[in-house]
Amino acid sequence: MKKIGYLRVSLENQKEDRQEDGLRDLCDEIYVEKISGASKKRPVFQQVINRLSPGDVMVVWDLDRAFRSTIDALLEVEKLRQRGIEFQVVNLNVDTSTPSGELIYTVMAAFAQFERKNLIKRTKEGMASARKRGVHIGRPYKLTLEEVILADSKFQSGESTVAELAAQFECSKDTLAQAIKRLCYQK
Repeated sequence: MKKIGYLRVSLENQKEDRQEDGLRDLCDEIYVEKISGASKKRPVFQQVINRLSPGDVMVVWDLDRAFRSTIDALLEVEKLRQRGIEFQVVNLNVDTSTPSGELIYTVMAAFAQFERKNLIKRTKEGMASARKRGVHIGRPYKLTLEEVILADSKFQSGESTVAELAAQFECSKDTLAQAIKRLCYQK
């Protein structure tokens, strides 16, 4: 019997230290994946699933580090159980090898899904509120307002073409056109 740990962080610059510290003393092997949990392909996760044998235990620090949804969590853990593999969530002290652990796991998976959906909803509401106040959401604009005004002025006067202005400001013609279009909406 081996305890195989799986931990995931969403972004390359995020640290897995907290999860790794929690799993190090409990697991025989630890696998780390740096990818969004929403990603449909998680190669390290799949490697861990394939590596597990009957009698092994898959160990994660947090439930949301392994699964994307309640249904995903319940189905995957059932597949593991059918293969003779148990599942453990360390920070919840949940071990599916016991009936009470299985019950707690099912309820916690539902709560994790609920919290994820609430987080998404709050994020969307916050972004909508920021947009209403005129805050730009997303990547920063390539051109400053002053550069767009200058480019628009040169284009309107016939002094320069869009291609020449794009080269001057080191951006694509599409980027320049979109910036000028945004400027027109602001007038």
